[in-house]
Amino acid sequence: MALSEFTKKLVETKLEKFCRGKISEMYRDRLILGFRIEGDRVTVFEERRFLFDSARSSILDVAQFRYSDRTNRWTLYYKDADSAWHEYYLSPKLDFELLLREVDEDPLRVFWDERILFLDWN
Repeated sequence: MALSEFTKKLVETKLEKFCRGKISEMYRDRLILGFRIEGDRVTVFEERRFLFDSARSSILDVAQFRYSDRTNRWTLYYKDADSAWHEYYLSPKLDFELLLREVDEDPLRVFWDERILFLDWN
């Protein structure tokens, strides 16, 4: 089921701010943080431009939020090395922003690739 227009707009607003603020200005020509909404799923991804061919890029999914109409809660997922989604350890939350904060802080190091940890995120 698709997100309601209100919920979709709220999520878009929060994620646009998050994605814009996460990547240091000096790296934005090579690394883009974005998101896509498909039905009740919201996926955050990073797009890396190839060093010697900036017209090409690779996309890596970072995190996925799934919304349940039945419970009105969000569940957070991470992707493993085999590209399979797994439910994150936190219980589903009413507040999308709590899960977004967990992705940002990444205490278990399951969302952000070690290659990008050197970037100035703030």
